[in-house]
Amino acid sequence: MRFSTLIKALQQGQAGLKRAEVGGDPLIASAAALDQARSDQLSFLEKGNALTSAFGNSAVGAVLLPDQEDLIAIALERGLAFAVLVDPRLAFAEALELLHPRRRAQAGVHASAVLDERAVIEPGVSIGPRVCIGADSRIGAGSVLHPGVVIYDDVIVGENCELHANAVLHPGSRLGRSCVVHSNAVVGSEGFGFVPTARGWRKMPQTGLVVLEDGVEVGCGSTIDRPSVGETRIGAGSKIDNLVQVGHGVTMGRGCALASQVGIAGGARLGNGVILAGQVGVANRAVIGDRAIASSKSGIHGEVAAGEVVSGYPAIPNRLWLRCSAAFSKLPEMAKLLRELKRSTAQ
Repeated sequence: MRFSTLIKALQQGQAGLKRAEVGGDPLIASAAALDQARSDQLSFLEKGNALTSAFGNSAVGAVLLPDQEDLIAIALERGLAFAVLVDPRLAFAEALELLHPRRRAQAGVHASAVLDERAVIEPGVSIGPRVCIGADSRIGAGSVLHPGVVIYDDVIVGENCELHANAVLHPGSRLGRSCVVHSNAVVGSEGFGFVPTARGWRKMPQTGLVVLEDGVEVGCGSTIDRPSVGETRIGAGSKIDNLVQVGHGVTMGRGCALASQVGIAGGARLGNGVILAGQVGVANRAVIGDRAIASSKSGIHGEVAAGEVVSGYPAIPNRLWLRCSAAFSKLPEMAKLLRELKRSTAQ
């Protein structure tokens, strides 16, 4: 694809094209990181990007830039094809979709798939090899089920969803439109509910639902449990990374993002736009307000106010955590000084 053609397409996108210089209008075959790019590849830079220093020596063929005069000057001096955008990262995402269009699976049912006679398959659905669909389940129009997907009884999959290889949806799973469940993820598995008795643990039946609203994406190997009663709900547009555990009865608002190895215990409530970085742990029935952010390895046990940024274990406001962290390395010296002060005052 010629760079000029790419620019015309980006004009229709959301990244905010401000200026474009096509230079020699290079043929763009693919995309790459700036320090690895070839003359037939596209790359991008953001303000403050660590690769800015490599820009002058990069072999890149064309680049998407922020509105930053020093970067634009380098591009002009080198005669590069470039575009200036409000959001170069978003433009790069749009460009990747153009350069690497996804192949759409053809509608139809593979001969090795096993479909219960009471399952409802709407028009335009693609069902791959060894897919199993249980009784009273419904697959929405245009959805794609890749090889090995297992859908138990009483599952609803909305329109234009995509379930990747070996994903499993247990009874009571409800997916809205355009949801994506990646390989080996499990939705609607039984919550960890047991009652202690004199004879040991008595299992609490898990009869509730798991609801994924429109546009939810669940990463590889993640699990979302159903509760004993009621529902576990993931808000529209939320994104869940690989290897995340969402416990039974959790309620998550719209547009949340959970990074890998996050664990959320049963009954926790997350507001809209919450971001949990890698390995964050959320305790049973904790409450996290809208747009709150927890940095990696934070442990949340109580309530986090809306818009708060927290860190540490137990989680505290991020600025306080940074001050505490700066003091950690000095603790042995401080302890030694305290002992010396005690000895001197005792004499």
